[in-house]
Amino acid sequence: MSWNTIIGQQQQIRVLKKALKTGRFAHAYLFTGHEGSGKESIAFEIAAMLNCRHVTSISEGSCGTCPDCRQIQAFMHPNVEYVFPVESALLEVSDTAKKENKRFTDAKARYEALIEQKKQNPYFSPAMERSMGILTEQIIALQHKAMFMPNEGSKKIFIISQAERLHPSAANKLLKLLEEPPAHVLFILISSRPETLLPTIRSRCQVVQFSRVTAQELRLWLQLNRPEIIDPELSFIVSFSRGNLSVAWEMLNNRSDNPDETAIILLRNQALDYLRNMLTPSRFHEAINACEQHAKNLSRSELTLFLAALLLFFQDANHRQINPDVQELNNPDLNDAVNRFAKNFSHTDFLQISIITENAIRALERNANQLLIMAAFTVEMKALLQQKA
Repeated sequence: MSWNTIIGQQQQIRVLKKALKTGRFAHAYLFTGHEGSGKESIAFEIAAMLNCRHVTSISEGSCGTCPDCRQIQAFMHPNVEYVFPVESALLEVSDTAKKENKRFTDAKARYEALIEQKKQNPYFSPAMERSMGILTEQIIALQHKAMFMPNEGSKKIFIISQAERLHPSAANKLLKLLEEPPAHVLFILISSRPETLLPTIRSRCQVVQFSRVTAQELRLWLQLNRPEIIDPELSFIVSFSRGNLSVAWEMLNNRSDNPDETAIILLRNQALDYLRNMLTPSRFHEAINACEQHAKNLSRSELTLFLAALLLFFQDANHRQINPDVQELNNPDLNDAVNRFAKNFSHTDFLQISIITENAIRALERNANQLLIMAAFTVEMKALLQQKA
């Protein structure tokens, strides 16, 4: 990784580079901003740069290929500690019997799966589902590690993801570390909800506010770094991710190598077929059948994309109703279909449609039953589309 691989955040990067160049880098930072804005990727770039063997200048950043950089990418560098919410079972390893305990081994497997996902998606913020937050034992471990000098590097870097989830006792122990910070330790706290952190912790950190990555910044990055991705897939990725780089990266990792059969566009087309069947009285039973099949056969993330495709299509129709000359569509290849839908459903309440679609997506994210979500969504959508002015 290097500074050049980071999407957006140019002003924030300039501030951090200047602090590094002038020797005024703080001992503790709080990176805040929208989820998926790239806060953690910048924290890891700082960690890599401070430990990279081949770094030539602060302006260029880390090399990404030396043993230290590779160790950081593998989450195995002795100078870099990455902390996120884990299950208490993972910390109960005081003797061999506990290490062999099924509860521990199952938790360890879930932890390692999250780390693997983080390696694949640098914008992903891991958290174990059964976790009660960042636990006291995790911060105690940092206290012990802070006592030792770094191995062949100038700094130990403690990156604390989702710092707002610090358990109260863990937050108090972290506060003690921040009050008397070892000179060789750099703290980077990451939070999308900094207002929930202890005010005393916030006051001991230099805050860097990250902005949501714009559609233009993401589109430009994709065009430069992934030129094989073209419209309509390009526009769909940019529109659906809405500045969340974690979502965009997940979509990139799950796409097909065949541009004519990309999974994203196939899902979108399935969603539009489902919508057409819903709107045709004689084929509504097909929409119900499709609803059941999609709920059973699609993964939760795929079903989320399925609903998101409908949401983006409705947005296009709404924009076309408001301004018939609008050119920037989420689905530029569906111009004719958007025109027909906007004309035939000129009195549709697109705000309410957006609300129920967003609610269905959020319900999926909360692990609610997929079949129940899709069944309720189908009935509500049909009722809204049948309403007259």
